[in-house]
Amino acid sequence: MKLKYFAWVRERVGLAEEDVDAPAGVATVAELVDWLRGRGPDYERAFAAGPAIRAAIDKRHAKPDASIAGAGEIAFFPPMTGG
Repeated sequence: MKLKYFAWVRERVGLAEEDVDAPAGVATVAELVDWLRGRGPDYERAFAAGPAIRAAIDKRHAKPDASIAGAGEIAFFPPMTGG
């Protein structure tokens, strides 16, 4: 699956996107985030905000417990702020 990173998530990971094969047992967005955190300090820092990081599966917002089975693309982005 393709992972896309936006805004400061992208800056911290150091990539705009990458293709990954999540290991067996990684079935939800939250489990994917946990797995990504274990890939190194850049990922740990990018996902340190925990549930504040938003995800979209195939361009649809997804909650942490959403299944990633069959996903072609998962995007991660920080919450939007502004006025």
